[in-house]
Amino acid sequence: MNSLLEQIKKRRIALELKQHDMMLRIGISRQQYQRLESKGNPRLDTLELVAKGLRSELLLIPQEKLNAVLAVLADDATASNEPSHSAKIKNKSLSDDPWQGLLGENE
Repeated sequence: MNSLLEQIKKRRIALELKQHDMMLRIGISRQQYQRLESKGNPRLDTLELVAKGLRSELLLIPQEKLNAVLAVLADDATASNEPSHSAKIKNKSLSDDPWQGLLGENE
């Protein structure tokens, strides 16, 4: 799995944002943001600002649930425009509550 800083950079690039754009989105200079992406050790409040600026959320996922969360995310990323019948059934239940049971609730 990619480091958090690599994930931040990939998300920024996926949104077609430059490091300078983050100054406008979260209020830190391009130099501060560049340092954060390259070798930073940001504080939690800075990470929360960056996540909001990247239209993302920070989550703490229990290690024993990580594979289940990654599987849900992979299913979502690979879903096609014309899913098969079994995928429609699976996606229907996931669309109702994609996180159902993943965090130990209602199991």
